[in-house]
Amino acid sequence: MFDPLYVASGFAVGLLVGMTGVGGGSLMTPLLILLFGVHPATAVGTDLLYAAATKTGGSVVHGWARSVHWPAVLRLACGSIPASALTLFVLWKLDLRSESERNLVSLVLCFALLLTATSLIFRKSIMERYRKRLAQVSERTTGIATVVTGIVLGVLVSISSVGAGAVGVTVLLLLYPRLPMATIVGSDIAHAVPLTLVAGIGHWALGDVDWALMGVLLLGSLPGIIVGSFSATRVPETVLRLVLASVLFVVAGKIMFAELNLSSAIVTALAWTH
Repeated sequence: MFDPLYVASGFAVGLLVGMTGVGGGSLMTPLLILLFGVHPATAVGTDLLYAAATKTGGSVVHGWARSVHWPAVLRLACGSIPASALTLFVLWKLDLRSESERNLVSLVLCFALLLTATSLIFRKSIMERYRKRLAQVSERTTGIATVVTGIVLGVLVSISSVGAGAVGVTVLLLLYPRLPMATIVGSDIAHAVPLTLVAGIGHWALGDVDWALMGVLLLGSLPGIIVGSFSATRVPETVLRLVLASVLFVVAGKIMFAELNLSSAIVTALAWTH
């Protein structure tokens, strides 16, 4: 299955990921659902393994540069990995192919997109308001809060494949205000690798991964990430964040509108049968 449109989509998403550090799951999953008509569960499962593959390289680079705070990564994983496993078990019990499950994935995806967009827009003001207060929090409290953050990310990512990027970075900035930005980003990427891998394998076991599709997307996204990384310093970060957040708001609205239309059509069809 070699479709130039899939390759171009992978390149576009990779470009944004390279330029902003976020946008992989936030854009790829909605793109697969809205543009290509992929079932939400398959879109999520495919994107999770796609994210694991693309972020492994970034994790290795950050690890080599020693820009990963491994205690934070371990704490996040202690919450996210068990939460992901439990969430996948619940999804298996609910039957991923049912219509109600499709609605659940779409609903959580919309919530995760809105949360990501909000964190992109208001990150600076949130930092200014709470960073100094949180800098005085005890190490034990920070550790507990990091594990709880991992639990929330584990649930969000396992259902929607969204949340490990912008949301994870924002929370880490609040919990670890003394760490440099490069270390925050490196830690977030390092944590995303095992989380997306575990969640992706779980979706694979449930039959919700399109390997051919993932391969074509990677074919476009890997060059896109390289180009985007080199272009990142040429475009103002604020502009990139606002543009990406605006796109996420629009995408969340489109998914919600599509689901409402689908629900109305189902209700109408049921009414006609009676």
